[in-house]
Amino acid sequence: MAWYRRSKLVFDATSRYFTSKITAPKTPISSTNHDNKLSKFTSSTISLFSPVTVDRNLGFRFFGSRYRHYYVDSRQIRHFKPRGFKGWFDNPRNVFIAVLVGSGVGVTIYFGNVETIPYTKRKHLVLLSKNLERMLGESQFQNMKAGFKGKILPAMHPESVRVKMISKDIIESLQRGLKKEEVWTDLNYASEGGVASESRGKETLMAMMEETDGGERWLAKDEVLDDTWVDQSRKKGKEKGEVSATAHLEGLKWEVLVVNDHVVNAFCLPGGKIVVFTGLLEHFRTDEEIATIIGHEVAHAVARHSAEQITKNLWFTIGQLFLYQFVMPDLVNVMSNLLLKLPFSRRMEIEADYIGLLLMASAGYDPRVAPKVFEKLGQVSGDSALRDYLSTHPSGKRRSKLLSEASVMQEALGIYREAMAGREVDGFFL
Repeated sequence: MAWYRRSKLVFDATSRYFTSKITAPKTPISSTNHDNKLSKFTSSTISLFSPVTVDRNLGFRFFGSRYRHYYVDSRQIRHFKPRGFKGWFDNPRNVFIAVLVGSGVGVTIYFGNVETIPYTKRKHLVLLSKNLERMLGESQFQNMKAGFKGKILPAMHPESVRVKMISKDIIESLQRGLKKEEVWTDLNYASEGGVASESRGKETLMAMMEETDGGERWLAKDEVLDDTWVDQSRKKGKEKGEVSATAHLEGLKWEVLVVNDHVVNAFCLPGGKIVVFTGLLEHFRTDEEIATIIGHEVAHAVARHSAEQITKNLWFTIGQLFLYQFVMPDLVNVMSNLLLKLPFSRRMEIEADYIGLLLMASAGYDPRVAPKVFEKLGQVSGDSALRDYLSTHPSGKRRSKLLSEASVMQEALGIYREAMAGREVDGFFL
């Protein structure tokens, strides 16, 4: 029985240490015979290896098992705290730490990725890196070439030469406006074909056609077309000494492409990829008209509107996923388009109009032609009174009127007169 007594001493000592911290009442230990000793040994063993309920102020774990906190109410009933994140957020201290850390991360992301747009000095958040933006533009450009395989005009075609020369003038004026010391690579005419598959190219073409024909529609207010925010943003930017973001324009490989297609459109992809359709050239024959449209599209690349829109769509998606938990999906989509997406897209268009106006003026093209071009473009696209409210772009008439009366027109005329006199104006975007 020696082994029994030695074992009993060990178990009794261990049991007294742990059971002293257990809130449940204990049965006094008293025994005088072998049966009582055996009963006491069994009770100690059970109490030792049974799940232990630990007081909430106790800071240890028993044999690696997870303890649970609880509180006792006035009726001496124990209420255990829930497990998992729900219980974690019940602690105000944990919530405060989460809010503090989340706010710090949000502020760091915002101020680390906010940029100032040239000329308008508007600040916008762009989460897309400059290298990734160029890669996306190059990939889209390859898809476009694959989708229009057989329709791309050769480099020596008269229309190709004409568009290339006008684009070259616009790019050189951009260099003067930004006071760029290093010269970009010479504007090249892109060759037909590409590494992308023809099926992907057709998908890109279909997506572009859908955007051109219809676009997103919403019921907007007239004041969305007001441009007073431009003057206010410029004044505030000059007072604070804001520096325009131009790093994304450094080292661009500019390319131009003319596609023999009836589509009345032109665009400039990120990375300096300019695409013009002959359907546009059929309606706009003069160099000033073409320079107006190319300047507008290049302005989108200057302001990084594509990257900004991708960033906004990312936040919209996150917000929609949250709203889906409380609101019907169809209503969420309508609210997103009405309140958030499209007003910003119209602001981008006005911004591109103004930047493009300065580009064409510095390149030696009369900026007074631009309002007529946008009015004519509205007529070609089937302008109507309803289009003011049901399109991402302002209507041709409103767009023309806004541009004619804007202060940027007087500024552009001054640059144009200097250019025609042989005196170049530098740094007009800064």
